[in-house]
Amino acid sequence: MFANLKKAFRSVSASEREAAYLNEAGDRIDLELRQREVDRGLFRRNRNLGL
Repeated sequence: MFANLKKAFRSVSASEREAAYLNEAGDRIDLELRQREVDRGLFRRNRNLGL
């Protein structure tokens, strides 16, 4: 029971967000665009600083 609660409140890592974003690509062109965005640090920025 506590294991399920622990999983529910766990934060998602940047690498997991990147993988989920890349997996949503519809075709090769979209995937390449998304890979460039990930390479630029789209999911690695510190959101608290507004950067």
